[in-house]
Amino acid sequence: MADGNAGAPAGARHRPESRQVCDGWRVDDDREPPAFEESRTAFARHLSAERGLSPHSVRAYVGDIEDLSGFVHRTRGMLRLEDVTLADLRAWLADQSRRGARATVARRAAAARTFFRWAGRSGRISVDPSLRLRAPARQPTLPQVLRREGAADLLEQAHAVADDDDPLSTRDRAMLEVLYATGIRVSELAGADLDDLDLASCTLRVMGKGGKERVVPFGFPARSALQDWLDRRTELATAASPAAIFLGRRGGRVDPRQVREAVHRAAQRVSGGPDLSPHGLRHSAATHLLEGGADLRIVQELLGHSSLATTQIYTHVSAERLRASYDQAHPRA
Repeated sequence: MADGNAGAPAGARHRPESRQVCDGWRVDDDREPPAFEESRTAFARHLSAERGLSPHSVRAYVGDIEDLSGFVHRTRGMLRLEDVTLADLRAWLADQSRRGARATVARRAAAARTFFRWAGRSGRISVDPSLRLRAPARQPTLPQVLRREGAADLLEQAHAVADDDDPLSTRDRAMLEVLYATGIRVSELAGADLDDLDLASCTLRVMGKGGKERVVPFGFPARSALQDWLDRRTELATAASPAAIFLGRRGGRVDPRQVREAVHRAAQRVSGGPDLSPHGLRHSAATHLLEGGADLRIVQELLGHSSLATTQIYTHVSAERLRASYDQAHPRA
């Protein structure tokens, strides 16, 4: 009797014909399997509408699942989510480990667990293959931060170079003061509206990750810089301008990229300082709060961290500085 698989490609020779074709898709097709494509689209809607994740986070999660589906397609030619096993997920992560950083592999493992947990709840699979999936532990990295005197120098120079003929320099100084005073994220700064700001009580309401709202305090230097900017905001505002606190040159809401550029420019004026980003100012604010005696849980609340473990990295930063100072100063270090 002739072999029904004679002449078939080696990779497909032992696959049952029932898994060769589905809705016009074949295992040697370059397109994504329909089951993955439909689930990926529904997963994106879930992340956006039900979990309230930002468009950036949704793209990251969905991109990871797209990479997984491509890997499964290439290695197993599979058509159904139900067929994905723990071995497939481990093979995918092993492939990622050879090509990417440890942090990327950890993020993709988290994306896979989130996806298959959702697929189980929504009835797309009966068994979650990711329950025992583990990724390499992420190596803790100490964030780059300014010292207290460096932060003071950066803000003083931002004030000194302010150009009375250009309202953007007044805006930039206010943005720097607020970022350092509050430790908020750049997206939270760009998304803040005038109604969120209370100069009388020196507080700002921001919308954090996952649609979580919090109120953060700031000091008198930031209030003064904000008042100076608000007095000049009308120079940039137009009839079509949003109610954003910070505006761009054309009157629209300031873009996070513009905030990053302002921070980079300011950091370059600090002699011997790091090339800082807005996140670096956030790191600096958290570190200086802890060094000043603030409670770790208070700093967690200010930064909007969902987990205390995320905030604890700043205790490592302080410990590193303590060690460096000890080594330099103690005669028997």
